[in-house]
Amino acid sequence: MIECKNLTKTFKNMVALNGVNLICKEGEVIVLKGASGSGKSTLLSLIAGLAKPSSGQVIIDNKLISKMPDNFVAMFRREHIGFIFQKYNLIPTLSVFDNIIMPQIPSKPDTKSLKKRVDELLNMFSIAKKKDEIVKNLSGGEQQRVAISRALLNDPNIIIADEPTANLDSKLSLEFIEIIKKLKSDKRTIIIATHDPLFFELDFVDRLIEMKDGEL
Repeated sequence: MIECKNLTKTFKNMVALNGVNLICKEGEVIVLKGASGSGKSTLLSLIAGLAKPSSGQVIIDNKLISKMPDNFVAMFRREHIGFIFQKYNLIPTLSVFDNIIMPQIPSKPDTKSLKKRVDELLNMFSIAKKKDEIVKNLSGGEQQRVAISRALLNDPNIIIADEPTANLDSKLSLEFIEIIKKLKSDKRTIIIATHDPLFFELDFVDRLIEMKDGEL
């Protein structure tokens, strides 16, 4: 499903990733752990096509996305990948509902089914009452739940999560883990970067990989 070949990413004089090789099979759950600055977030952004590698390749479902033009990568990501950002990446002046549906608007989805899916997700994450609330008025935990809902809206077969429980309390973190477990049972491919020890002993995680200094 996902193959990273000799991935390197440099920023000016800093090496963020140094020759990373990784294969993630369909339906596999991989957890990346490591200190801040170890390269976890950089690796996730390259896999999702949010950034280009300095060298090396990212291949997803036999498509070389690291060489695709940005508009094709965006289309591929919209159809196949759900990305949960550590810093939410929400539009603060829009409502919860508008933030969740925003990435799917270019696809011209069926409005009725889209609204139904949004309601399902809002209920799943206990924020249905905030549907029409402006995002900047939400707490950090509520914004994180909106970001997770947005990532799951397109029912993606690949889910990439960067510190998904960083701003959730223990109850919501456990609920999120149960959702990940269900998604794995549906054969979704999942990569999570996290400091949260809750993820380190889960029986459904296939591999726990430590990153250090841009290497696995």
